[in-house]
Amino acid sequence: MILEIADIRILPGQHLAFREAIEHGLRSVVSKANGYLGHTVHQSMETPERFVLQIRWNTLEDHTVGFRQSALFTQWRAIVGPFFAAPPVVEHFDWVAASA
Repeated sequence: MILEIADIRILPGQHLAFREAIEHGLRSVVSKANGYLGHTVHQSMETPERFVLQIRWNTLEDHTVGFRQSALFTQWRAIVGPFFAAPPVVEHFDWVAASA
């Protein structure tokens, strides 16, 4: 399993609309991608315009090739992209350890 973490900064005053948009986009678009395993979204308490999106993928290529090079990615960006104040910072992580 690979964990994609996206640090997202949105335009001021748009956090309520963005919450609805990201939930819609994840449920209706991203969840249909091959290799998608699940996601979490967190909103900063101190900076309401900052969100951290975590998506679990079966493989790195499921995200970087299968999703990013598909029509699903275009649909996803059409839903969430208008809210971005800057391009999200995205990194991929390998699992190392977890607690119960």
